[in-house]
Amino acid sequence: MDNSDGNVDKAVVIDDDRSEESVEVEPEKEKISGDEETEKIYVLHPDSEELDFNHSRLSKLENLEPLTNIKKLCFTWNLIKKIENLDTLTTLVELELRDNQITVIENLDALVNLKILDLSFNRLKKIENLDNLKKLQELFLSSNKIAKIENLSHLENLVLLELGDNKIRVIENLQGLQRLTNLFLGKNKIIKLENLAHLVNLTLLSVQSNRLTKIENLEELIELDQLYLSENGLTCIENLKAQTKLTTLDLADNQIKKIEGISQMELLEELWMNNNKIEDWAALEALAENKKLQTVYLEHNPISKDPNYRRKIKLLLPWLTQLDATLCR
Repeated sequence: MDNSDGNVDKAVVIDDDRSEESVEVEPEKEKISGDEETEKIYVLHPDSEELDFNHSRLSKLENLEPLTNIKKLCFTWNLIKKIENLDTLTTLVELELRDNQITVIENLDALVNLKILDLSFNRLKKIENLDNLKKLQELFLSSNKIAKIENLSHLENLVLLELGDNKIRVIENLQGLQRLTNLFLGKNKIIKLENLAHLVNLTLLSVQSNRLTKIENLEELIELDQLYLSENGLTCIENLKAQTKLTTLDLADNQIKKIEGISQMELLEELWMNNNKIEDWAALEALAENKKLQTVYLEHNPISKDPNYRRKIKLLLPWLTQLDATLCR
């Protein structure tokens, strides 16, 4: 908290008998009026299990040793440049370092109980130094500068991997991640769907906003429930015969002219096909087989210029509850 009289305050940890034990975290000084400076105060109890330092202008991780029971630490939106001084936090289960200035993944070996690690929106160029995090279940590395998928095969308990908005060109080195259920690879530079066959438990795959020109190599992913392939260069719907459990299929913003190859998706509820090149009404007849469809997006296709567009769709698919952004009546 800010001291209203302009004095510089310090954060302290309060021990069990309520005496001052040690200085805790020192955020950067902030101007509040004139030449006066102030700092935020953090009064922390050593038995704290969850602490939130979001938006605190912290530039360094330090003085965390007294937190012997900590389970969750949040340092989102700070000025931290280095992962350090976490060696004593062996009870930590969740660590959020999102939106900082970190350049290297390091000094995490002691966090053997960590299950969730968020390093999104930093300045990382490489995936490394995660070997000891055997219990890790969720890893968030989106919006960095990572060019290669690597050094992950030992994370056998990983169920969610977020690598969106990086510089990745090839899907590779995911062997060993048999428990993975959610894989996010959107906004990269990937040109081919490949090296996914061993991810047999995958239920969500997102490869949006890449450079794909073909749907392929998904035959082993029979548990897929959600597939997101929008904003690519796809020209047709193909090679999805094994995806009988899909409930959501997103193929928006491609170059597709015909809806086909999805009649086996008896559980399909949402289909996103907006911003494609569908111009023939006969191309929609295949959807008559998908009786569980609730939401369909077809706007910004040539057929959507037809003045009877909505009426024709509702006659063809009377069970729809939503067409584009509008509910069906």
